[in-house]
Amino acid sequence: MRLPLVLWTGFVLAFASLSYAGRATGGKPKPDVLYQWSTFAAYLVQYAVIALIVWGIAGLGRRFELFALRRPTSWKRAAAIAVGIWIGMAILASVLGPLLHPGREQGLTPTRWEPAHAAAYVANSLLIAVLVPVVEEVTFRGLGFSLLRRYGEWTAILSTGLIFGLAHGLVQALPLLVAFGIGLAYLRSRVESIYPGMIVHGLFNAASLVFAVAH
Repeated sequence: MRLPLVLWTGFVLAFASLSYAGRATGGKPKPDVLYQWSTFAAYLVQYAVIALIVWGIAGLGRRFELFALRRPTSWKRAAAIAVGIWIGMAILASVLGPLLHPGREQGLTPTRWEPAHAAAYVANSLLIAVLVPVVEEVTFRGLGFSLLRRYGEWTAILSTGLIFGLAHGLVQALPLLVAFGIGLAYLRSRVESIYPGMIVHGLFNAASLVFAVAH
């Protein structure tokens, strides 16, 4: 499994580097970025490419076992851990939010609701709340976690959490993203499945988008 790990590590670190480079040269997105159909197309292509690359890397091993696409060992345990993640993130956000302003740095959430562009916003929201969590969970808590687990449970949890945070190319939001990634990795390790993480991740993204236009 050494080659898949090398390829996965190289891929996610390259992606993180490109994310930071893009942020440094292009700045944060415009406030109306989620009201544009071009955003939907760009994200769709980007995550389709990521999915294909991850699928190819996993093909060098036992793909579905590496992805952890299986029934959780306990939905009750998954629910309890999920609640813990939400509470932990809420506390962390309340402490770090006023200091770091992570949402402002990312720049994806609009400052106001624009009914004329509702269709594009809904399409982008569905993509961010469904496709993005699925691909990211498969990439980090699926393949990445499985490849790193041989070096220890907590090595896999902490490493995938850190790389997940870095992959977003953000500085001020990095502590929150890393914490969220660690929480999702812990969830995956305790229930042996990425399905609960997909749900938590999707709900988290969806809640952020709804709050942005309702606030």
